[in-house]
Amino acid sequence: MEIIARSSTKPFITVDTSEIRELLAHRNSSIRNQSLAEATVYPGKSTEEHFHPKTEEIYYILTGQGHIRIEGEERDVTVGDAIGILPSQKHKIWNTGTEPLVFLCCCAPCYEHTDTVITEA
Repeated sequence: MEIIARSSTKPFITVDTSEIRELLAHRNSSIRNQSLAEATVYPGKSTEEHFHPKTEEIYYILTGQGHIRIEGEERDVTVGDAIGILPSQKHKIWNTGTEPLVFLCCCAPCYEHTDTVITEA
């Protein structure tokens, strides 16, 4: 049985400039085909628009308010929203609230910096 405590993980900054805390991934567990991370985007900030050639993602909003763009389509997002992002879909998320926008990010296959392509100059 593997249980990883959030408090035992260290946050890092991804290629798209979000702060990520990997909860389960091949780097800290026996999980090999997917990863689960907690992402934080601070008030007034956003990720850089990007895509992942191989990775399918699901975002699940835990706290805060935001705005997301996926392949040119835009929507407001809030607590309880689940967002599907297919491989190669350009996406960007903004924090539009006054508290950190925190969401779970599930990736299959596992998140890798090398599978992130920035599309903004």
